[in-house]
Amino acid sequence: MKINSSTILTGLFASPCRHSISPIMHNEAFNKLNLNYAYLAFEVDKNNLKDAVNSIKTLNMRGVNLSMPNKKEVIKYLDEISEAAELTQSVNTIVNDNGILKGYSTDGEGFIKSLEEENIFIKDKNITILGTGGASIAIISQAALYGVKGIYVFKRDTNWGEQKKIIDNIAEKTNCSIELFSLENKNILKRKIDDSSILINATSVGMKEDVSLIEDKTFFRDDLVVSDCIYSPAKTKLLQISEKEGCKIINGMGMLLYQGALSFELWTNEKMPVEYIKNIIFK
Repeated sequence: MKINSSTILTGLFASPCRHSISPIMHNEAFNKLNLNYAYLAFEVDKNNLKDAVNSIKTLNMRGVNLSMPNKKEVIKYLDEISEAAELTQSVNTIVNDNGILKGYSTDGEGFIKSLEEENIFIKDKNITILGTGGASIAIISQAALYGVKGIYVFKRDTNWGEQKKIIDNIAEKTNCSIELFSLENKNILKRKIDDSSILINATSVGMKEDVSLIEDKTFFRDDLVVSDCIYSPAKTKLLQISEKEGCKIINGMGMLLYQGALSFELWTNEKMPVEYIKNIIFK
């Protein structure tokens, strides 16, 4: 990669940001396609987020990705947001079009693409998802827009508050059936998993040694797909358990890859060389 006076800057606004593999992913893709772009990681939180967003215009950056804790907070500093970002009330990608900053949410679409890469299609099917955090809401909104039949959402506590409002709004705007339950209710959880084609974990449940919520072998069957949004380790406890019961398993690396590929395309109008980048980041 050659940096010169014409290099176009992109980057990541997050805190912490030093663990991110996004700079490797994007810079390798820029280099592969001979694009004069560069991607840097910047330590940004709510205390300096406004100034950081202003710098996108000041420095004529093409755009940035956002991660915790900036995805919701950033919305008030943007000129426009996409339909998916409106539904999730979360932005993970900003595009600067001649001084107009538009926010997008590519996490959910990245997840759907990661499933399709494995020949898994969820349109007109029911899905069960554990968690109501940022990744979960992004997946819920995109799945609803995509045309799933129904979504069963399980939360670890009953303090549903803002998340329930967002989920209710997604259901209303997309005419998708979305039901919210307590994760502690194992009987309902089992029934809904039985009625679903895929179980998606967007909590830390599958990471812990104590996985009592999901270790019951009767929860799994050989035609159930089990996906965990976590990509490190490659096989969480949840994925290990479900694989032993014959389920097809998918970790979060595909979601990470494809949400990044969508951001890349928004900035460059070029397709990320996904297979090339996959070989790099999967190592």
